[in-house]
Amino acid sequence: MEVTVTQENLSFALNNTSRIASSKAGLPILSNILLRTDSSRLLIAATNLEVASSHRIGAKVIKPGSITIPAKLLSDFIQNLPKEQITLKVANNKLHISAKNSSSTINGIADDEFPELPVIDDKKAISYNLSSDDFKHSVSQTVIAASSDSTRPILTGVYWHSFEKNLYLAATDGYRLTERRIVATKSDVEAVIPTSTLQEVLRTLRDDINEIEVLFDETQVTFRLAEVEITSRLIDGNFPDYRQLIPSSTESSFTVSRSELMRIIKIAGLFARESGGGITLNLDVDASRLTVHSIASEVGENSSEIEVKAKGQSGSVSLNSRYLTDALNAVTSDEVSFGFSGKLAPCVLEESIKDPNYKHIIMPLKS
Repeated sequence: MEVTVTQENLSFALNNTSRIASSKAGLPILSNILLRTDSSRLLIAATNLEVASSHRIGAKVIKPGSITIPAKLLSDFIQNLPKEQITLKVANNKLHISAKNSSSTINGIADDEFPELPVIDDKKAISYNLSSDDFKHSVSQTVIAASSDSTRPILTGVYWHSFEKNLYLAATDGYRLTERRIVATKSDVEAVIPTSTLQEVLRTLRDDINEIEVLFDETQVTFRLAEVEITSRLIDGNFPDYRQLIPSSTESSFTVSRSELMRIIKIAGLFARESGGGITLNLDVDASRLTVHSIASEVGENSSEIEVKAKGQSGSVSLNSRYLTDALNAVTSDEVSFGFSGKLAPCVLEESIKDPNYKHIIMPLKS
């Protein structure tokens, strides 16, 4: 193999694919990156057997071929070269790298042992074309509620599914739940995508990419972002019927400025660190006032009040301040609506707009 590429393109591709490369014991080839010519382009790919990432960059192909090279070494090396043309030449399983005033050789491994990259059949797959903004917002709003507990793998992903002719994303860790309606759909899909895969797509997504194609088959999902393709296995299993946990109505509710509520929640959280982040929200409907209280025996206590637009009954509920802060960070509207029914029923936070497409459910603390 002999090709010429630009340092910027090669460095960007290596930086992304090297995150996927694995150092699993017994499979040293997985810590390598695959370099392979593909017509007038160079394919740069890595896999850890759960997810694969492949980038194609423009190249002047002098001689076709392939090789695998240790991912971190190659990525770090190319990153430190000047932004000039780079020539890559393979001979005897060694990669010779020539750049301005620089010449190096890295020992590689033939690509015979490299796992076959996963392929999805476009004709059989269910596909969606999503704007990059919708994708970023939807994934960011839902992954925060996914579990990190590996004993329940199904909850460590985000549930992509069709419901009443719309595509939804949902995630839960048993203490909170997020749901985002994203686009209308005529297809039926049910798939749980690992949060690590979705976070990798977010990291790879550049500002100049306006659209993402998402393709599902029975066992895997592929994300196409211009010249980048990320394919991942789906999490096997049935996601819980979470909709039964979303209250259809609440006994007490209020609408308030998101920034004002965020401010007093953060203050209350400072005093709640000792008590596991527990804070209490007291709603006075007659006075249109919300009081947020927190106490810590060693530090002291805090009580803050703000005016709200209140409906229903006066009442109080105790919550984890971090969960409420995460929920407020996830919404983008200037005002939010918050509803609860007593001290034990699930609480609902939504954007205060007509037909909101995002719900954040938080389970109260048992006090």
